[in-house]
Formats: sequence, structure tokens, C-alpha cells
Amino acid sequence: MTTATPYVAEWEADVVVSDGGVVHLRPTGPDDTEALRQMHSRMSAQTLYLRYFSAVGTVSDRQLAVYTEVDGVDSVGLVAELGGRLIAAGTYHRSPGEAAAEVAFVVQDDQQRRGLGSILLEHLAAAARERGLRRFTAEVLAGNTTMLRVFTDAGYTVRREYDEGVLEVEFDIAPSDASQAVMYSRERRSEARSLERLLTPRSVAVVGASDDPADLGHAVLANLRLAGFTGAIWPIHPNSVVVQGLPAYPNIREIPGAVDLAVIADSAGAVDSASAGSQSWAVDLVAQCADKGAHGLVVLGGVPGETTSGRLVEAARARGMRVLGPHSLGLMNTDPEVRLNATVAGPTPQAGRVGLFCHSAALGIALLGEAAERGVGVSTYAAAGNRADVSGNDLIQFWHDDPRTDVVVLYLESFGNARKFARLARALARRKPVIALKSGRHAVLTPGLVGSSSMVSRSAVSTLFAQAGVTRVDTVAEAIDVAALCATQPLPAGDRVIIIGNSSALGVLALDACVEHGLRVVEGGPVDLGVAVSPEALVAALDAAVGRADVDAVVLVYVLPVAAGDSSRTNGTNQALSEALNRVASTRVPVLAAVLGSVSGPSPVGDLSARGTIPTFRTPERAVTALAHAVRYTEWRSRPAGEVQPPEGADSGRARTLVDGWRADHPGDRTLSAAERRDLLACYGIEQHDFRVASTADEAVAAAADIGFPVAVKTAAEDFRHRDDRVGVRLGLNHPDEVRVAFTELVTLAGPPVYVQAMAPRDRSTVSTVLGVTADPSFGALVSFGLGGMATELLDDRAYRAVPLTDVDAADLIAGPRAAPLLNGYRGSAPVDVLALADLAQRLSALADDLPEVLELWLRPVLAGPAGITVTGSSARIGAPPRWQDDTRRMRRG
Repeated sequence: MTTATPYVAEWEADVVVSDGGVVHLRPTGPDDTEALRQMHSRMSAQTLYLRYFSAVGTVSDRQLAVYTEVDGVDSVGLVAELGGRLIAAGTYHRSPGEAAAEVAFVVQDDQQRRGLGSILLEHLAAAARERGLRRFTAEVLAGNTTMLRVFTDAGYTVRREYDEGVLEVEFDIAPSDASQAVMYSRERRSEARSLERLLTPRSVAVVGASDDPADLGHAVLANLRLAGFTGAIWPIHPNSVVVQGLPAYPNIREIPGAVDLAVIADSAGAVDSASAGSQSWAVDLVAQCADKGAHGLVVLGGVPGETTSGRLVEAARARGMRVLGPHSLGLMNTDPEVRLNATVAGPTPQAGRVGLFCHSAALGIALLGEAAERGVGVSTYAAAGNRADVSGNDLIQFWHDDPRTDVVVLYLESFGNARKFARLARALARRKPVIALKSGRHAVLTPGLVGSSSMVSRSAVSTLFAQAGVTRVDTVAEAIDVAALCATQPLPAGDRVIIIGNSSALGVLALDACVEHGLRVVEGGPVDLGVAVSPEALVAALDAAVGRADVDAVVLVYVLPVAAGDSSRTNGTNQALSEALNRVASTRVPVLAAVLGSVSGPSPVGDLSARGTIPTFRTPERAVTALAHAVRYTEWRSRPAGEVQPPEGADSGRARTLVDGWRADHPGDRTLSAAERRDLLACYGIEQHDFRVASTADEAVAAAADIGFPVAVKTAAEDFRHRDDRVGVRLGLNHPDEVRVAFTELVTLAGPPVYVQAMAPRDRSTVSTVLGVTADPSFGALVSFGLGGMATELLDDRAYRAVPLTDVDAADLIAGPRAAPLLNGYRGSAPVDVLALADLAQRLSALADDLPEVLELWLRPVLAGPAGITVTGSSARIGAPPRWQDDTRRMRRG
């Protein structure tokens, strides 16, 4: 019998399956024997025959031992649980001395066609890679087409051999572009389906429904009714038979029909009085909902204690349900076929093209209120609250293919899984504008989100949004401004703007705003049509502007004439303007307006729920700011996504051997020596300028003679070596005596050893730069780039990009710092070789991607000149790799 290893808790996962339900995956052990026996007893003879290649009446102990007698290294078993029962199991077993393992799995008949086989394969492959395996093999009966499809549809290159009715298949399990594309596509469909089930219920139970206007249960029940929800509404109240004119029931079990969605407004009214107030109410509530076929729970308020909250989510997932909240504002879907407003936020906003997500209930109210005031139509809305389960990543998956959503607005306080957010947001932004209002730039994390959040650094957040094409805004109003423009008008094809209006002063304000945001105003500047311009003349001018080939956007700045003591005349002008703007038709360039002096609100058009409506803004500056965001987004989307290109000449195998050897000798964090850094960098084609390490003056002189004068002598102490006053460096030494003096001075300063290095070529065009890799504990590795010098340090003028870098990412990284124009030639100097810098960044990216044990690596200074680059110094630290979320298996973690 194989000796069992400790339980690998990291292999546990809650996974969304193809129909939107949730199952729990975990490793197997000896205690699972009877549960596995029961699972097999629920399987058909055909399923057992296809798995075991013979007729099976009762599964034997020997057959069950395949799943339970595993060691967690050469043999691994995983099971899927639902409702406290095992529904699927899979294993791999490696033969002694083999680099491949045999994989197999079986799924209960009534759980087949839910994607469980593919999920088991993904998670077994990830576990096998962690244990050093590279290939899987399997034996499959030729008639078992379902099993064969699991392997071939996974994106792996499968090799087959046929022998007497049995197919022997073999495939590499290293993630490939094809296998990851398949996994991501399945993940998106599953999670989108999961959210669709929450957003399109046919019946809703309101636990804690109330006639008291002060109660949450009153507000959510009233909103469901006011929105005209198309399904059944079931109020739950322990002591009332009628609530708000609807029949009420003491608990969910008493409801005479099915329940798709349960909204928990009051946990005290959730269950029978016998268990109310105890922690068992959470499990009891989930059981009641599951018995009625519910897909999910929305928890509006809090629950009594973190333990109970965790038990609620755990129990819901065990039953295949999702949970929104606790402390959620609720869920909304304006689809005319649904008309769901399961929130406490007030009347349902008009239907439209904008999807909204937020963590905070208060900010949710603000977003919905601003959208309603501006007339911006909403497609769907969700507030995650403490994000115990459903998160922004789930909504992103849903909106990716949602035909009713054209624009997405996110309010984020934290990230549950930052790596996954980056991947999902980038995919969504390639199709639809994504606008993010991210809090926490100067504040601590909301306590309720601490347990489910990744602590992402400010630099990583900026990097994440920049690479993903997410438009970051600073205020709620700015978020809705950009959403209003993108939801109603075509995206601008460029940055050329024409300003038309009836006020020179407003035109100048708009011009200044355009210059500030880097937009180009077409020749002639703002066009002033005069304060008394008629609606007809205004429409003619706008139509002419829209038709110009040199215009990418039209900004109207208009002040309504004020008639002292005659509000009816002003209202009439307002109405005439509204009608005029509605006659302007443009499908090529966006048209937006800043209208001042309206007595009936900032938007004379009023309805921004449909394409073609001209959005209006309170000031010219806000209009231009929204346009600038749209221009930058269009520029990002129009650029190629780029490719991750393996560096020419890289030897990742040798690098892995080096790092494994160093870690075996010293398992903890440690700094790499100069020789170790040189060897590691050489694996990725990064050559450090010729240097020697010297511990005595004689060694320094000999090193200088060997290298050839002139030389530089540097202290090995980084704190002194990289100071701007160059106290730790002596440059341009041409004689042995100068080397001895330099050695003595530097050893007195910081002790031995010193570095003796050939002088790098340098002229007036040479620019000192710094590249580095740092490991972010939740996001992964970041590559940074900046120009050398005190100003860079003082102003933190660095650009960041997340690993792995595409060629486009690398070019953006080098162009990112504010001082980057110095690389392109300044005051007569020649441009430096920025392509060589970008290539160096990609080599660092490959190193960091292959070797997560490299916690920090700096190349400084890197001297960049017209003829190329020279790496003159380095430092590095290795240790245990950070435990960021694995992105090669489907897992329900934010």
C-alpha cells in the first residue's frame, strides 16, 4: 500500500460547471472509500463498463483503491462533490522512472455533460505539473467517444495508437496557447451561465419581507413589484400571512411553487424559530432553497459573524448555488422579459446599454443615482458587498457576450484575483469599453473585503488597467460621463476635434481642455455661431462638421439664452435645442454637447438609453474629458494585441537547473552573488559588461590589466554603488596606481570586495536607464523601466508592465516614463536604440515568467546609446515563489 502524504489543501477548488452550477473539487484519501462506493452504485452498467473495460456488478475494493491509495506525488486522486455526495472522480498514476502518468476519470450518469471530465483533466494536469510530470497517457475503449472528446477538445496535441479495440493516447500537459484558449472559453461560458441564472430568475423569494417602510425587506419587495418583475414573488415572514398585498409564507419550504432566487433581507426571518439566531440557520436556509431548486442567494444585510457568513457560502456552493453579498445592495436586470429589481436602491432605472458593478452599497446607490439623473440607461447591475462569492470577475464574464450591454462600469475597492481580472478585463475591453473607478489609493482596505482580497500595489493597479485597456476615472460623475458617451455615440477614430457653439468664452474653455488632454482642435479654432443662432442653423453647422474628413469628433458648447422673468421662453429654447440635437445623425464621428443654463437639468435630450442620442454635459471640461478617455481607449483597442515572443537564444532549462540548485543549497531568501547573476542572465542572452570581482588591491590591479584600461572600480555595496553622488564608483581609471587608490577608498567606505569593470562606451547621446523585475504577492511579476537619476527616484517616474510581456507591452513599457522623450533625442543628441531596450525588457519578462523564485532582479545602470545598450550592473534575490493564483485551472476565487 502506498504511504499517504499530507492533504494538499491548495488543490481544493470550487468550480463553475458548464450549466452555471458549482461543484467542489478536492484531493481524495482513504476516508473516501465508502463515498466512492456509493457514487459507483449510482452509475449505469454502461458507464462502469467504459471506465473499467469489463462488466462490473459491484465495484471492488481494489478498484476503489485506485482513488484512495495515492501519495500526492506519483499518484493523485481528485473528486467532485455536490450536495454532500461524490459525483465524479479522477486520478493519475506514474510508473516508476517514467516522465508520464496514466490519467483516468469517471462521472456519475446524471452529472455527465456538465464539463466535469474537462475540469478534472485540467486540475489533474496542473497538479501533475507541480510534481514535475510533463505528459499524460490514457487507455480508452474505441467506443468511448465522450472520453476521447475530453482529451481532443482540451487543446492538447493528442497522439493515438489503436490496439484490439483500445485506443492508447498520449499528450504533453504543458499549457499551450490552444489549451489555455479552450480552458478560458469554457470558463467564460460557465461563469456567464452562472450569472445568467442569477439575473434571469422565474421566481424570487424575499426572506424578511415587510410592510414597514424602514425595513430592507419592504424596500426590496416594493422594488420588485414596481419594476414589474415578470415572474412569481414569494414574500417570507414568520408571522404574517399577507405582506404588501401578496400571500406570505413562514419559510421557504412552505412556498407552493419553485424558487429560482432567494433575497435575504432579514436573516432573523430566514428559518423556523427553532434555529433562528444560531449558526445552523445558514445551512438550514441553503437546504430550504436547494429543495426548491434555487440557483442563488442575494444577501442584502450582514450575517451574524464571519463564521456564519463562511458557512452560508460553503453550504451554498456545496448545493451548487451562488451567493451575492453579504452587505449587497442587490441585483438588477432591466431586460423587458425579466424586469428584475432585487435591490434597495429605489425605482428601476430605464433600460439601456450600460452594465454596472460595485462593491460598496453606498457607491452603488451613487452610481445608479447619477445614471438616472443623466438619463443613462442600464442593462444589468450587481453590488457584491463583501464579495463572499460573486465578484466583478463573474460579471465581466457575463458581459463579454451579453448583447444588451455595450459599456461596462466597475467600482472596485479591491481585487479577489488580480491576475484573473487582468486577463478577463483585457478580453472584454477588446470588445466593449470598460470604465473603472478604483478606490483605496490613499485608504486602507474595507474590513469586510480583507478575507477575499489580493493586496495589489498601486503600481500593479496602474499596470493592470493600462495593459487591460481599462479606462480609469476618479469620480462617479466622470464614470457616468464616459459611459454616456460610449453608450450613445460611435467611438472616435482619432484625436481631431472641432468645437462649435454660440459662446466664444465656452469655446475657449473647450479649447483649453482639448490642449490639456492632448486632443487636436482643427484649424480655425472654435466656431462661434453667435448667441442667437437658430436651431436650424445649429443643426446645419453640426451636420457639416460631421461630414468633414479632417474631423474625428464634434463638441458643441451652447449656453441657453436667459429671458429675465420669462422661464417659459427659456424652457421653449431648451425644447427646441433638444429637438434640434435629435435631428443630427452621425454614425461616423461622435457628437457631444456641453449645455449651460438649462432650467430642467443638464441634459436637454434627457434619454441616453439608445444609440444615436447626443450626450450632454454640465461643463465643456467634463465633455472634453469624457472624449479624451474615449480617444485613448480607441487608440488602445486599434493597436495589435501583440505576441509573447520567446527570446532568441534563451536556455530556460539551464536557468531552471541553476535556480533549483541554489534553492536546494539555501532554501530561504538570499541574494545572488555576482557570478551567479552573470550565469543566470546569460541563460536569457543578457550579457553584463565585462567585469571581475577583486578582494585585494593586487587582484584589482590584475583584473584591470586583464580587462584593459581604462576601467571603472565599484563597491559591491549597492547602497553606495547607486548613489547619485557616485561615492561608491570610480570611473575612467587609466593606471594601476589609480586602481589601488580607488580600491583603498572603496574598501574603507564599504569593505571588500569591489568590481573592476571595463569602461562602457558613452557619449553625449548616452542615457542611463534602469530595468527591473519585482514579484507582486498577488499579481505576479512586474517589469519596471525608468531613466537613471535622482529625479526618477524622487518622482517615481517609472513604467510597469505585467509578465509575460508581449512585444507591444515592451514597447509601451519603454515609452512609459514621463522622461522617455529623452530617449528619442534631446537638444541635438541622437536617439538611443529603444528596440534594444524593449528586447531586454522581454528577456527579463521571460526570465521572471519561467522562474517565479526570482523575487527581485535589477539591471542598473543600463547605458543606452544610438549603437545599442550596455548592462553595467545587476542585483538579484531569490526565494520561495509568491503564491499568486494559478491561472491554468478553473477556480472560483474572485
